[in-house]
Amino acid sequence: MRCEVVAIGTELLLGTVVDTNSSWIGEQLALAGIDSLYQVKVGDNFGRMEATIRAALERSDAVICCGGLGPTQDDITRDVIAKVMGVEMRRDETIAAEIRRRFEVRGRTMSANNLRQADIPIGASPIAQMPGTAPGLVCPVGNKVIYAVPGVPREMKEMMLGTVVPDLSRRSGQSSVIRSRTLRTWGLSESGIDEMLTERMAELDKVGNPTIAFNASGIEGIKVRVTAKCDDVETATRILDAEEAKIRAILTDAVFSIDDQSMELTVLNMLQKRGLTVAAAEPYSGGILASRMTAIDTEMATFKGATVSHDVLATGAGGVAGEVRAGNVAASIRELHKADVGLAAIAPGASDAQPPGTVYLGLAIGANKHGERVVLPGNRAMMREYAVINLLNFLRKTLAG
Repeated sequence: MRCEVVAIGTELLLGTVVDTNSSWIGEQLALAGIDSLYQVKVGDNFGRMEATIRAALERSDAVICCGGLGPTQDDITRDVIAKVMGVEMRRDETIAAEIRRRFEVRGRTMSANNLRQADIPIGASPIAQMPGTAPGLVCPVGNKVIYAVPGVPREMKEMMLGTVVPDLSRRSGQSSVIRSRTLRTWGLSESGIDEMLTERMAELDKVGNPTIAFNASGIEGIKVRVTAKCDDVETATRILDAEEAKIRAILTDAVFSIDDQSMELTVLNMLQKRGLTVAAAEPYSGGILASRMTAIDTEMATFKGATVSHDVLATGAGGVAGEVRAGNVAASIRELHKADVGLAAIAPGASDAQPPGTVYLGLAIGANKHGERVVLPGNRAMMREYAVINLLNFLRKTLAG
């Protein structure tokens, strides 16, 4: 069973609205074991919508049209689907009555154009879930099917989970599931990871399951996604567990977490397990680290605070090497906030001739002070973000020994 997603709306093409619906729908299809090989966007134009939906039906067994079901003149998804089906439209009086009722209970006057939402192609069935005034549709086209769901995310999700995904599973006649796990790495390039995993990927190519893919995600690092397609969740989980162990053995400490676990969450968890607190000096990163840490540690039980003032740079000044100075600043900020661990991200001094993008990272823990020099890419905003993730990774690797 192959299912294609067609996102409808000129606003998606103009970039005024970001299409998060398609990615969410794709995730749900994958979880249900439904193959989705294409996702396309098309504006509110009858001819282009018709051509897009017809092309999708040629490639796939099912098409999910998302958007264009509202009451306005540019909401023409229903009309286009009727043309593709080769049928006329009819008004569903049950739906019309429900739309009227919803306006009445809210004490609002209904404009007549709202009843356009009750017009459906002959042969189509309304989706039972109707969280808004726009009904979804299940539209058979020969031995294939078109689903129409609203573009409002809340309404779309209720219809997808309540009707569309179960109906697709029934039509597919299979119970396979697709599960993925993402290993998040820092410190290695995409090409470097590819080279390290070349032999393992060649082995997997021979068996076909699981598969490995890469995703370069900027300040979030390089992500290694492992995907398994199996008859049940338990088997898929066992395969992912085994493959994760193999990849970790190859990439070693470059892997800092899996799936949605961020670097700051990883570091906070490590600190909490060791009963340690941390504070930071951020004259270079301007409080970005504090913002990321306190978004998770809202009570500041582990993260004790940060200072962005350049006054902290007086620590260890006077011809001291940048790495040593960063370690001194980290020790000073640790004492200031009465924390167990101190961190620092500082720029080179005026007399410290270094290439653009140079930042010194400092770490003070126990009786030890550490410093390292990194050269970061991009503009100032990017370098600040990169400085924070490198600083957190510095702490992570130190805690891991």
